[in-house]
Amino acid sequence: MTQTIALIGLGAMGHPIARHLAGKRADTSETIVAVDADPARLAGLGGAEVVATTDRAAVAGAEVLFLCLPDGDAVEATLFGPDGVAERLAPGALVVDLSTIDHGQALALHRALDAGGRRGLDAPVSGAPAGAEAGTLTVMCGGAAADFAAARPLLERFGTTVLHMGPAGSGQLTKTVNNVLYDIAIAALAEVLPMAVAMGLDPDTLGQVVTTGTSRSYAAQYFVPRILRGEFDEGYPMGKAYKDLVSAAAVAAEGGFPLPVTAAATATYQTALRQGHGERDKGAMVLPFEALLGVRVRGKG
Repeated sequence: MTQTIALIGLGAMGHPIARHLAGKRADTSETIVAVDADPARLAGLGGAEVVATTDRAAVAGAEVLFLCLPDGDAVEATLFGPDGVAERLAPGALVVDLSTIDHGQALALHRALDAGGRRGLDAPVSGAPAGAEAGTLTVMCGGAAADFAAARPLLERFGTTVLHMGPAGSGQLTKTVNNVLYDIAIAALAEVLPMAVAMGLDPDTLGQVVTTGTSRSYAAQYFVPRILRGEFDEGYPMGKAYKDLVSAAAVAAEGGFPLPVTAAATATYQTALRQGHGERDKGAMVLPFEALLGVRVRGKG
């Protein structure tokens, strides 16, 4: 019996995920369909392993549909817009959303899928494009336990840590928590590193301490070398990533949760956005503080 597994969204994360889904097929009875509106993103896919196309109609009849899209609005439009694919899927099909979207929007999508006789799993990923390329992503899933069990063998083709976080929306809530903690760490680096340099510390040796000492974090290990080199255009654009803090603020407002440190980090983020750094990565949060203190956190190399 054949099974069609489709994926829509072949960006920096979706393209390698599609390759892992195809390359680690259990048997040849699976058909993998990879879809993106941009023909250039189909490069490297196709042939016997993958049907690569710009036509979303190719997902018709799929039993499993993965989505790897920029935001919740794109997910909603793809599923339920004028040319939405939800109704084209097989009855009872499982939609696995790998995108990072708002918690409330995830809950609404679960309800809409259920009303249409399909199942949903919110399953955002963490690990950046490098993790997607290596097939070592962390996948945080929200939905019915039975749906998680059904999807898990597929998720393990591109993820090494695949977790069921709880009912619908729990995956997105976990991703929000993960991303906000990451954002706070970057905001702290952005304000403290310029202060240290302004007080006379050498940026290179300071960078060695904060990437190896007790203050080290993934944020420091990723961004500090890039800040020292003056590189701010390699990571995910800050303007697009801002949705994580917006989502956290919505959850906090609805639940009445005080988040003072998150609010302070959000202000740092907003300052960089207001100064026109939205197309740069999160490391660019250091630039307003450098300008304020009249220093540059740059290495000699």
